[in-house]
Amino acid sequence: MPRSSNWDRGLSPAELDLSPDAAEAMRAELPKVAEAVVGAIRAEVPSYADPFKGEMGRTIENAVALALGGFLGIASGQTEGSASFAQVADAAYALGRGEARGGRTMEALLNAYRVGARIAWRDMSGSAVATGLPALTIARFAELVFAYIDELSAASAAGHADELATTGRVRQRYLERLTQHLLRGGPPDALVAAAERADWEPPRLLTVVILPESRSRGVLAQLGSDTLQPTEQVPGLEERPDLTVLLVPGSTGSARTALIRSLAGRDAVVGPSRPWLQVQSSYDRALRVVGLDLERTSPAPVDTEEHLSELILGADDRAMEDLRLQVLEPLAELRPAVVEKLTETLRSWLLHQGRRDEVAAELFVHPQTVRYRMQQLRELYGDRLSDPDWLLRLTIALA
Repeated sequence: MPRSSNWDRGLSPAELDLSPDAAEAMRAELPKVAEAVVGAIRAEVPSYADPFKGEMGRTIENAVALALGGFLGIASGQTEGSASFAQVADAAYALGRGEARGGRTMEALLNAYRVGARIAWRDMSGSAVATGLPALTIARFAELVFAYIDELSAASAAGHADELATTGRVRQRYLERLTQHLLRGGPPDALVAAAERADWEPPRLLTVVILPESRSRGVLAQLGSDTLQPTEQVPGLEERPDLTVLLVPGSTGSARTALIRSLAGRDAVVGPSRPWLQVQSSYDRALRVVGLDLERTSPAPVDTEEHLSELILGADDRAMEDLRLQVLEPLAELRPAVVEKLTETLRSWLLHQGRRDEVAAELFVHPQTVRYRMQQLRELYGDRLSDPDWLLRLTIALA
């Protein structure tokens, strides 16, 4: 609702001593004044040139006449049959909300009020002079016309601000739901519907960035307004309330390079770019890199695409442990010192694809020592050292 003012508390700011004849003369001119006001607004405020045409123009003329009639009623003390200031202010407030819903700023509406005040005063003052009102009364009358328009402008501005605040909160709730659905991997049709409700234009690709909440504001200032950030707890970070998530549109090629550069010094982890409906996979990968607890000497950003091998090898720590026990089972009966030497030899042999001299150079032993150890291993493993499946298991387990 519009703010209260002297007008709606019955404290008439006028006391103009307008005679009934003067008030009636001006009231009779109101339709013409309203028509002139609308014509001037159309001519001087381009945003309203088309909307004020035809039937809409006549509706606006009636509204202007109603508002000016309310003013005359208050100014002359003859309020019977006239709209009260509260009614007119409510209409102005609703007009401001309507402008906000239409995605328009207050600039055009305030310009329209200024034009309307000027034309209304010009035409109404002509009637006032014709009735013989004294100069002091006419001067006071002018003051009140512009004060009245200022009050209506303020009511519209309040309506505009309230609508923006309301729609902003509603849209923010929709954006929050959309972000949560994206991170949880909702069904495509549900994600599309959520994007439409949030009035969010989906990009082709999205990239997830995980970084400390305290360092996210500076990044957001550099990114587009269509970047999403949850304000509520997200899955996977329940034990890390210090971290937040950004869903950044695009970010491939040079754009990705620029994104990573903008994250310098912010301890960020950057997931892969994915089609927006599949961004959960980017989030999952970024989460896994966060969980790797990589050794970092600086808060430089971590690109998950540079740590794919660690992700693969660390996908299931228990499975890796079981695999290692499985492939080293033929050595289980040997002394620990022997197991250690044979294991390092086997690892190097796999790495250098059986090239004995290279294995010897890496282990700082004689090639004959390598030959002897590999003979031991072949006795223990048998044909398994020629089996591609077993070679793969050994390579993974001993990597």
